[in-house]
Amino acid sequence: MSALDKVLSHVDNHLDESIDRLFELVRIESISTDPAYKAECQKAAEWLERELKGLQFDASVRPTPGHPMVVAHTPDHDAGPHVLFYGHYDVQPVDPLELWDNPPFEPTVKELPDGSKELTGRGTSDDKGQLLTFVEACRAWRAVTGKLPLNASMILEGEEETGSPSLDDFLATHKEELKADLALVCDTGMWDKDTPAITVRLRGMMKENLVIKAADRDLHSGGYGSAARNPLHVLSKIIADLRDDKGRVQIPGFYDGVGELPADIKKQWDELGFDSEEFLGEVGLSVPAGEEGYSVLEQLTSRPTCEVNGIWGGYNGEGSKTVIPAEANAKFTFRLVDQQEPAKIREAFRAFIEERLPADCSVEYESVGGEFGPLVVDTDMPETQKVIKALSDEWNKEAALIGSGGSIPITTEFRRVLGMETLLVGFALEDDRIHSPNEKYDLKSFHKGIRSWVRIIAALGSE
Repeated sequence: MSALDKVLSHVDNHLDESIDRLFELVRIESISTDPAYKAECQKAAEWLERELKGLQFDASVRPTPGHPMVVAHTPDHDAGPHVLFYGHYDVQPVDPLELWDNPPFEPTVKELPDGSKELTGRGTSDDKGQLLTFVEACRAWRAVTGKLPLNASMILEGEEETGSPSLDDFLATHKEELKADLALVCDTGMWDKDTPAITVRLRGMMKENLVIKAADRDLHSGGYGSAARNPLHVLSKIIADLRDDKGRVQIPGFYDGVGELPADIKKQWDELGFDSEEFLGEVGLSVPAGEEGYSVLEQLTSRPTCEVNGIWGGYNGEGSKTVIPAEANAKFTFRLVDQQEPAKIREAFRAFIEERLPADCSVEYESVGGEFGPLVVDTDMPETQKVIKALSDEWNKEAALIGSGGSIPITTEFRRVLGMETLLVGFALEDDRIHSPNEKYDLKSFHKGIRSWVRIIAALGSE
């Protein structure tokens, strides 16, 4: 048997022990958003530190203004590739508690009618189970060969579920220590239960709140109707102007830096069997509303968006109150792709608003933070090709190169602060119910996730 085969066999023979360790970590109630669980977050960080030290990593818990980071490095830094692995140990709150079939921090193994098994509990999928797929792969390499075939560092965060407020400063302060050849993130998913995936496109984000003001107070609609400007009319007209009948955003310069999907990626997506009718039908819809000429999958992952998230103003109570409101409020978000820059989109959006403001109206903006650029992974770089082959070998199916409609800000920070490219390899499934009651992680995802990282580590460590 080759060394790789021996390590994979070790994973199979010690899977129950790996599950036990996952359940130990899940039992720690590391809810980062609630200060009442601060000690539990510290406990989770210390648990990871102990485990990594047991695997001969130079590991330590690092304080931040919020919850601590866990940083670890292989002590035997040989000449060769060096990867930085990222995951997070914090979890979402469990409310509403009454909707859980079992207590959320008492993990269980549930057997389904088809014979498959699920690991249930808060954090099993997001992200404790995913994080441990990499740790357990390192454990198997250590157990069989005494070392890893590459140099590995880890940064395990405790504030991802609250927007990572301490992360940027931590990366900047520890830039030299954390810099590696490649970042690896396991906080994404597979295409389906049998098809592994690398997420190669993530959308960025820009958020903007605004208020349009007119009169200095709410006015009686009988005394001022038609004569006085109604900010809700103004806002409604502006919103109507944002997109044309074909779903294309009308802000000048909005599509600067937006390219077409590469032909090979588009071909693969077309062959993935995505059912747009089923996707929309699950939420009671039937007609795609994005840009004409693009598939629903493209609209979801490779095209930019301009969305209105909330509108309010005037009287919203029971019954009627005949007023012309003094102001109208709205919240907007923009999902960005390719080379779009949040600052330029904000500038163009504000110009679009102000060009449409009539006399007697003014606008005030509130930038609510959380902005970051999009990510496009170079699918031709050698590391990507090695990971594709490793995943395809493990799952006996070609790894899909997929996009995500959401965002993972750490990836753009790795590029901006540390100058590193990132590969996103995850084993979650769409129905894992992350952030919801009865969160689960398929046993197959956990088991083959560990095996996948064993292969990826070997592939990246080879010449």
